[in-house]
Amino acid sequence: MTLLSQLLPPAAQQLRDAGIDGAMGDARVLLAHAAGIAPDRLTLHLADPATPEVTQRFAELIARRAARVPVSHLLGYRLFWGRRFAVSPDVLDPRPETEDLIAAALSRPFGRVLDLGTGSGCILLTLLAERPAAQGFGVDLSPAALQMAARNAEGLGVAERVSWGQGSWFAPVRGSFDLIVSNPPYIAADEMAQLSPEVRLHEPRMALTDEADGLTHYRVIAAQSPGFLSPGGRLMVEIGPTQGPAVAGLLQAAGFQDVALRKDLDGRDRVVSGVAPNAA
Repeated sequence: MTLLSQLLPPAAQQLRDAGIDGAMGDARVLLAHAAGIAPDRLTLHLADPATPEVTQRFAELIARRAARVPVSHLLGYRLFWGRRFAVSPDVLDPRPETEDLIAAALSRPFGRVLDLGTGSGCILLTLLAERPAAQGFGVDLSPAALQMAARNAEGLGVAERVSWGQGSWFAPVRGSFDLIVSNPPYIAADEMAQLSPEVRLHEPRMALTDEADGLTHYRVIAAQSPGFLSPGGRLMVEIGPTQGPAVAGLLQAAGFQDVALRKDLDGRDRVVSGVAPNAA
């Protein structure tokens, strides 16, 4: 009789051989998923028998992970700000560093929030979940991404407070907002080859790069945001760690006041913010 615990060492070694860091951690998460066990309770079940069905499911998951499919795609979800967001190859995976944008946005009140390039909806929907009186509008060029965001809105119980628009940046947007947020594609075309296979091969390229210098979309957002912000409204964008001065300069050139850089937990520039140039 094979126990669940006996499946872990060879699986972890298979992942190590594939060059995956944190192999044992990934193996444990995938074993819990295969067995239908909450990840934080796996240790309590390691002495349980491994049924043929669980063994087969686990082997398939490990093979796909060894082929560098992201763990989140194998599970079908990713945790962000303490909440579960459904993900797929159609959307960018929510990332821990994006939580710095959430923290910055929540530092002041807002009633209406616009999310440009919403993807999974993790930014917009987290803000709405944290501010029960707020209303939101999410924009994405990808219809598949908007479907995923709408699914997440239902799952988080905020669907009645959010609406969606399909198109490029401000094209489907009407009205004014207290807060505009965005995590636009900011990886330069010549940096794409440096990304991990999990990102380069399994996340939507259009959500990663502008196919240029990485600043194309910031130019559009900085230039057009003032026309959609209420007096005193804020613009906040996530950036790559080397883009702080350039993006801050774009906001300043567009007339934004109180332009500031916020660092992430690793001490790297992560968020650029500014107050609408028409602020009272």
